[in-house]
Amino acid sequence: MMQFNLIENHGTRVIIYNLWEDDQGQLELDFGSDQHDIQIRGVNRDEKNIQMAKQYPNSRHFLTYRHSLRSYASILYLRLPPNFRIILRGKDVEHHSVVNDMMMTEEVTYRPQSGADGLPKDINMFAVVTVGFVKDAAAHIDVQGFNVYHKNRLIKPFWRLWNTAGSDGRGVIGVLEANFVEPAHDKQGFERTTVLARLENKLVHMQRTYWRNYCHKIGYAPRYNKEPVGCGGQESLPEYTPLSSNAKKKGNAKDWDKFNSCSSLKQGGKTARKYVSVNEKYGNGLADHGRDIESSEKLLSTSTNDYEQDNIAGGRVNGINHPTQEIPQKVVYETTYHSRKSNGVTQQEVSITGDVDTLSLSDLHALNQLQKENHELKERLEREEGEMLGDLLRDLQNEKDKRKVLEIKLQEAEHKIEELNREQETLIDIFTDERDRRDLEEEILRKRLRDVSNTIEGLHEKVRLLEKMKLRNGK
Repeated sequence: MMQFNLIENHGTRVIIYNLWEDDQGQLELDFGSDQHDIQIRGVNRDEKNIQMAKQYPNSRHFLTYRHSLRSYASILYLRLPPNFRIILRGKDVEHHSVVNDMMMTEEVTYRPQSGADGLPKDINMFAVVTVGFVKDAAAHIDVQGFNVYHKNRLIKPFWRLWNTAGSDGRGVIGVLEANFVEPAHDKQGFERTTVLARLENKLVHMQRTYWRNYCHKIGYAPRYNKEPVGCGGQESLPEYTPLSSNAKKKGNAKDWDKFNSCSSLKQGGKTARKYVSVNEKYGNGLADHGRDIESSEKLLSTSTNDYEQDNIAGGRVNGINHPTQEIPQKVVYETTYHSRKSNGVTQQEVSITGDVDTLSLSDLHALNQLQKENHELKERLEREEGEMLGDLLRDLQNEKDKRKVLEIKLQEAEHKIEELNREQETLIDIFTDERDRRDLEEEILRKRLRDVSNTIEGLHEKVRLLEKMKLRNGK
């Protein structure tokens, strides 16, 4: 009991004694592995985790809090209270924030539904959940869970809610303070309520969403697939409307279906070619196809190669009569698709070239019409790009203005802090001077008190001597 005499004005002292021994004569608590720590023996102690904690220091608390009192006490409080210390076996326990072990962090605000299980309707009742990957997540060790605090005190350390057979969720940890959930009487868990069940579901949803968005950045295979666009389940070229029924009647419908098919196109910016044999009377069909291209919202860039009209034999071109020659019945067209990205937007380019020997007037008219429409489409795209660029510049300017406003507010706050610090220093100096003056006056008064006590004692001594002399004279 004399150990408690070491407590001075305040504090708590915990003394462990009268421990049990196992069949081998060892204490249930281990005091020998670390002279500044108290560790537990048995199922909670895993030598493999102890070795891994040395190899992965950012995961040390997850691997050791079950058997090490020092490790558990270091994360026991979310924020270290002022003028507070934990001394374990003569050495201070260093406070540790699990957030410092995280990378790629995100903060999610969770507000519980008011009125559930007697929960008071308080708009200020919320929990800020910080979630992220542990810095050792690239090693793919099984570290995950949420540290849930209640009024600054740890209740559930590394609470694992999402249990999967595979590696999903591995490496994701989080920290939150849930003051709206009622802890159990032993402070080792929470009371099973509807509020707790909703919190569990929300945390599982957060972990799944975070894992699905970022698991590929630490070496795991992506857990989501892009939504299919077009054919093939991948990002494809714009869809084109089929040719009109009249055009199909004039030519071979199967050839045009083959021309419009995107099953043979390649993805990723590579060139895909499709050769189609059509009748020369398809000139109007090509114009219709060009209009279909213009009507497609996904087509952002179209280029058409100029045709060498000087090499055209037969027919009337640009008002010049050329010698009439036999016009073949078939023309071979080559369509080339390109895919590229500009300002984060996928742009498709379609280039149609004709490998021809002879063309009729209807073909030339169709090609000229297609070139004209391509030129108009280019101008429209340039205008849209200009408008988009203008919007981006305006957004950028707005962000710059907001940043300037925030910088001004920050400077004002720093100035106020400096003033408060100066005022605090001034008050400290005043209190120090006042205390010194008080101590000096107290010392002077004590000295006077001692002098007065000595004077009184001397007077008492003289009175006693006079009384003795009086007694002698009376005899």
